[in-house]
Amino acid sequence: MSRKIKEYRTRDGAIRMVHGDARSVLPKLMDRTADFIFTDPPYGHNNNNGDLIHRREVALGEGPKKKGRPIVNDGPEAASHLFRFLMSESSRLLKRKGSCCCCCCGGGGSPSPQFSRWSHWMDQSLAFKQMVVWDKGRMGMGWHYRRSYETILVAQRAKGRCEWHDKSKKVENIIRPGDYGIRKIRPRETQHPTAKPVALPAHFIGLHSRAGDTVLDPFMGHASTGAACVRSGRRFIGIEVDQSHFEVAVERIKQERRGIATPG
Repeated sequence: MSRKIKEYRTRDGAIRMVHGDARSVLPKLMDRTADFIFTDPPYGHNNNNGDLIHRREVALGEGPKKKGRPIVNDGPEAASHLFRFLMSESSRLLKRKGSCCCCCCGGGGSPSPQFSRWSHWMDQSLAFKQMVVWDKGRMGMGWHYRRSYETILVAQRAKGRCEWHDKSKKVENIIRPGDYGIRKIRPRETQHPTAKPVALPAHFIGLHSRAGDTVLDPFMGHASTGAACVRSGRRFIGIEVDQSHFEVAVERIKQERRGIATPG
């Protein structure tokens, strides 16, 4: 892109993408803006800043170390503050039958597992509903008990009942490798360092929203949630603090709108 832009909107109003900090952008959105939230916030692990992910290639014997691409606000304190802020805003932003699905890491860690803390904070603003385990397949990162799964935390508005559009009655709280076309991504240098496959948000978008509904992603990265919205006829609001990621996300959505399916 030849010039830096702060916001991108499509003429039909179906897509709105904002470059900025979610803490500044979300308060400007009107109450009951979103039918559904799907997001992948920073986990607070300082990913790609000298950690194991940064050294993946060396650790797994796959070649020289890649250049680090640190994630903004990915320190423990900053990430915790962001998540709690998101939860406090979610209760205002979600419509009556709205729900929030938030990616989170797997087990381990101290002083308490992250999914435990986040689900507790979720329950303070919304009503925690379920933790879905995404089994990413064999051999993830780590040394002891190598990390082969992540979690998706699901909550709905307090005293509400979330939209649910499955008729099969076979949706489990575990997503096994290949279910719903969901397969893990080993990010290339051109991809977001914690890229999620489009099929992951698409699965939850299909369960918790209808065509024409508005989906919000306050930490959109390269807009896998946005791509899922374009493909399924949802409206999309995305926020991204990193200028380079924002620019990639805008180009990706432009391609998706032209009918060119992007990788991931």
